[in-house]
Amino acid sequence: MSLLLVGILLWTLVHFIPVFASKFRGKITEKIGLGPYKGLLALSLIGAIALMVIGWRAYPEIYYYPQAEGMREVSFILVFVGIILFVASGVKTNLKRYLRHPQLTGVMIWAFAHLLSNGEARAVILFSGFFIWALVMKMGINKRDGVWEKPQAVSVMLDIKVLIAAVPLYALLTYLHQYFTGIALV
Repeated sequence: MSLLLVGILLWTLVHFIPVFASKFRGKITEKIGLGPYKGLLALSLIGAIALMVIGWRAYPEIYYYPQAEGMREVSFILVFVGIILFVASGVKTNLKRYLRHPQLTGVMIWAFAHLLSNGEARAVILFSGFFIWALVMKMGINKRDGVWEKPQAVSVMLDIKVLIAAVPLYALLTYLHQYFTGIALV
């Protein structure tokens, strides 16, 4: 469990630096430069993911609560919605007119979906950690950036392209799930 927690903590701290410690970030980039800073950031995030995966796989199957009837199907739908929001965050879409933080909202929906369908201790720790991280990030970014100015409407074709892109990504992640969690979904 300790590797899983260390991975979640490292992920959180690295992401919190630009939001909650911008002066500290500025001092680091002055000393080592923006490129090396981004490199360290990327390596830290890769390390965090590796720690979470290793910690997850090493953690024994202990259940806090059983899976409720029908929650697996609900979770599949919610994860797909989370992936749509995640993809939408990187391009201009009309979703951004309604959601200030589609990527973080997508992470929260993804995490919540996993909590609905999986009562294992390791799942509760991991997905509660991601849910709380995304929620705190949203609050921090809102405070840092101030009032939200909604973007202008864009062509609905851009929204359709996001949906089209989300389908194969969802299929790929569903297929690969067994390789990084040990749990086959299909």
